[in-house]
This record gives sequence, C-alpha cells and structure tokens, in this order.
Amino acid sequence: MHCPFCRHTDSRVIDSRTADDGTAMRRRRQCPECNRRFTTIETASLAVVKRSGATEPFSRNKVLVGVRKACQGRPVSEDALARLAQRVEEAIRAQGSAEIDVHEVGLAILGPLRELDEVAYLRFASVYQGFDSLEDFESAIALLRAEQEPTGQEPDPAGLGAPPVRGGTTTS
Repeated sequence: MHCPFCRHTDSRVIDSRTADDGTAMRRRRQCPECNRRFTTIETASLAVVKRSGATEPFSRNKVLVGVRKACQGRPVSEDALARLAQRVEEAIRAQGSAEIDVHEVGLAILGPLRELDEVAYLRFASVYQGFDSLEDFESAIALLRAEQEPTGQEPDPAGLGAPPVRGGTTTS
C-alpha cells in the first residue's frame, strides 16, 4: 500500500477492525518513511455480469434503488429496505463466486422481497420476469395464494388467521 502523503511503497498495519456489517475491513496504517497515519477500507470484490456481457462492481445501493421503486407507496420502512439489501448481498457473497450473473441478483432479491411485501414482490417480479399479460400476474398471484394456505386445512375466508369458533355458549 503506497503512502498517500509521501508515496512510499510500504506501510505498516497498526489496527484492524471490521466495518460495514462485517463485509469490509478497516485498517489503520502508518508509513515507515514519513510516520504519518492513514486509513484504508478493504472489501472482497464482487462483480456483476450484465446481460450485455459487461461487468460492474456489485452495488448494494442499486439493489436498494430497484427495491425502493417496487415498494413505492407501500408501508415499508427504509430500515426494512436496508436489511433486505444486506440480506441480498450476503446471499450473493455466500455463493463464493467473484463474478455473478445479473439474473442471480434478481433471484436473490425475489425471496426476501416476497417476505417483506407481496405487492412489491409482484411489481418487482413483473419487471424482472417480464410479465406480458394478465395471465402472468394471475399465475403469480395463484402461486402466492397456494403457498400461503396451510396444507390440509381449509382457507380462512375472513383472512384472520384464526380457526373458526364453533359451538354455542360457554359456561363459567
């Protein structure tokens, strides 16, 4: 690491700490030539291969922007969006590859977004998966409904999530 002050070709690490939720390393360094101190941030590089074949560094901010558009007008907090973007980045980094296809990024977004807000999920999926017709939306909604229904039970028509109360009076 070159010293930013005197351009000496070496530096000594004085202190190391994790940063950015453990995805980066913050290092305090000292130049042996001029004795000045400076800080570096180290991250593992992760490149996204776009549809055109071009690569660009992964950006958690780009994930946030895309998900924020899908959540526009929905009751979703900025904190929830930030946690979602962090989950997406962690899932992608867990794959252990230095390059990842943009399609994989979209797939990594769909699961957590679906848990966060189903309407936002449908909005994002309609763009990401290229819905062309009402049938595409209908099949996605049918899939969401089918996965919500507990197996072996009748659907709750009131949407309250509690079993219906049967019988008459109770005694004290």
